[in-house]
Amino acid sequence: MPALVSSILPGSIAEELEIREGDILLSIDGERPQDMIDYNFLCKNEFITVEIQKKNGEIEEIELEKDYDEDLGIIFESAVFDKVKPCLNNCIFCFVAQQPKGLRDTLYIKDDDYRLSYLQGTYITTTNLTDKDKERIAKLHLGPFYISVHTTNPDLRIKMLRNPNAGKIMENLEWFKKNEIPFHSQIVLCPGYNDGAELERTLKDLSALGDTLLSVAIVPVGITQFREQKLKTVDKRIAKETIEIASKYKKVCCSDEFFLIAEQKIPEAEYYGSFSQLDDGVGSLRTLIDDFEALELPGELVQPLTLCFACSVASKSAFEYISEKLNKIKNLKVIIKPVKSTYWGENITVAGLITSDDLINSVKNIEADCIIIPAIMLKPYTETFLDGNNLDYVRVKTGKKFFVTQNNYSIAEVIDLIKKNIK
Repeated sequence: MPALVSSILPGSIAEELEIREGDILLSIDGERPQDMIDYNFLCKNEFITVEIQKKNGEIEEIELEKDYDEDLGIIFESAVFDKVKPCLNNCIFCFVAQQPKGLRDTLYIKDDDYRLSYLQGTYITTTNLTDKDKERIAKLHLGPFYISVHTTNPDLRIKMLRNPNAGKIMENLEWFKKNEIPFHSQIVLCPGYNDGAELERTLKDLSALGDTLLSVAIVPVGITQFREQKLKTVDKRIAKETIEIASKYKKVCCSDEFFLIAEQKIPEAEYYGSFSQLDDGVGSLRTLIDDFEALELPGELVQPLTLCFACSVASKSAFEYISEKLNKIKNLKVIIKPVKSTYWGENITVAGLITSDDLINSVKNIEADCIIIPAIMLKPYTETFLDGNNLDYVRVKTGKKFFVTQNNYSIAEVIDLIKKNIK
């Protein structure tokens, strides 16, 4: 996998050098970067020589002078330029393993690469972490990382990840502590496996790691209708029990889904600390609500406007609260339409897994001037849903106008849209 140029930032050095999409970065000062870590390090000089292979195959060597910390402005197709380290586990709860055929190719990739964890916040299990990897991490003092722990019980972790190396988790975490490499951790709660007393054990072991441990996110196992091996879902009793156990430990937060399942109020902002695991659904609803509360709302619109929030089932309560406030604006009508997943099954309730057809079936009969959807429903930087259809397909099938909010934790963009109709 070469260092393939995906795009160039406007006004950047790369644009001035006429580096284009489709070109390949071969080397910087004679060294071939393996990933964005190398690239960022090699760029930190005032004088560098860049070797570029143009899209037509020609090779150019460019000497340039720049500020020490100035970036070239190149966006690469991938954060790693050699082969991504694959996941060698066969977890009992693996979401990739319970997907049908025919989705986007990227959805079937199982990576377990410490570089992507450092660069992009993806989770690693440490089961394929080599001595060479550790040497590089320690030498460059990389971090923080995001580690899928699930359980610190060696035998249970081997059983859950179905990998004999999985039992070395505390040995690896102790190495992170010894080398002062900070990390966030995740626990996918699977009832009957790592809940209850096992969860208590895991949280106690993690808390002993001190300041190296930055946070712990507990999320419920996601089970689709395509799963062959049966697993129990998190019910109200287990959700309440998990919330209670987590409350005994600092830095530990349950995802929003636990509170919804337990039929409890979403906690206040103090519960989530620095909101370090928002992408895992830990505090996303609180962030959405608090951000909304800080927005200035208009009192009246020039003409009637009807908007529909096509939201996930999991975020229904937050959008109901928001719509109640918005509907007090004269000439504005806001409709909430949670999109149920007939594709994955009723247990999947998050926006990131909504398919185009499920969205179509949910909103096709809605009378609204515009349908609001979050960007998380689409592949990053595109208008493509995970089933391969794009937003134009949805527009044609429904005859509706759509507005995509780019910030998944705010509706400020929607308020700006509303304000265009202010009287």
